Amino acid sequence: MADELLEGVLARQRRAVAKTITLLESTRPDHRVRADALLDALLPHTGRSLRLGISGVPGVGKSTFIEAFGLHLIAQGHRVAVLTVDPSSTVSGGSILGDKTRMEQLSVNDAAYIRPSPSSGTLGGVAEKTREAMLVCEAAGHDVVLVETVGVGQSETAVARMTDMFVLLQLPNAGDDLQAIKKGVMELADLVVINKADLDPVAATRAEAQITSALRVFSFHGRPDHVPPARVMQISALKSQGIGEFWQRVQQFAAERRASGEFERRRQRQAEAWMWDLIHARLHADFKHHPRVHAALAGVTQDVAAARIAPSSAAHTLLRLFASDVPPGVS
Repeated sequence: MADELLEGVLARQRRAVAKTITLLESTRPDHRVRADALLDALLPHTGRSLRLGISGVPGVGKSTFIEAFGLHLIAQGHRVAVLTVDPSSTVSGGSILGDKTRMEQLSVNDAAYIRPSPSSGTLGGVAEKTREAMLVCEAAGHDVVLVETVGVGQSETAVARMTDMFVLLQLPNAGDDLQAIKKGVMELADLVVINKADLDPVAATRAEAQITSALRVFSFHGRPDHVPPARVMQISALKSQGIGEFWQRVQQFAAERRASGEFERRRQRQAEAWMWDLIHARLHADFKHHPRVHAALAGVTQDVAAARIAPSSAAHTLLRLFASDVPPGVS
């Protein structure tokens, strides 16, 4: 079965891509073993795409922008994958926004693949398997991968850590109140795009100037990767105005990063961070399901809540229980 999926993905079969991502999303242990083997086999065929993170508050026009941008790329011969992470239903755990319904032209194009994924309660609304799905899409020949966040405030950091370029969409009136712009999110952005600029050109121009000024101030504190502050531009996705210029900006950014070596260094840091994220997640799960820890957890938690023991003391107690079954030499 795994061999069939491998051959299907490499042959760019949409059904095989979908079934592979479904396998990766499974929580069954036997599925995880098959998924790991499949990912290792696909890995030599990955890494050749440009990975873009797209974020912005609800209503900023992310889906309209992605569809216009995706169609523009396909017209130039590219293959586009869109991984959209929806807020999960608290009842069923499934996607409740359904971006495919809002990208009607792109979703039926043979050169595009759209995968709505429920966030399933993961931190920041970013699905756990988005990174793995990205590799599958790359192996299937998609040379531009877009990762859209739910735009609820915490997912931006996670998406910035898995993409080559992080794009933040803003509304024309964003410049009217810079207090509404979260400094941390702005600092993550490599490019700030003011969408719906046609609705109020004066407000959009004012927002561009004010956001540019704010980004210069943020840059005085220094960014961790020592790069210049984000650039700012205006577009109208609905009218497909500025989409070509946006793609030029993206290509210029990627070319500059590749020339400086930062592009590859960023990918290397992301791969290492991904490994540690998975280790932390697995250790956390193993810790909570450890028999001794599980038996003591409720009582210890109550003691902490009632201030009978310090949280640090409780943590050390639980960790000792967990470590009691760890083989010698393993910490």
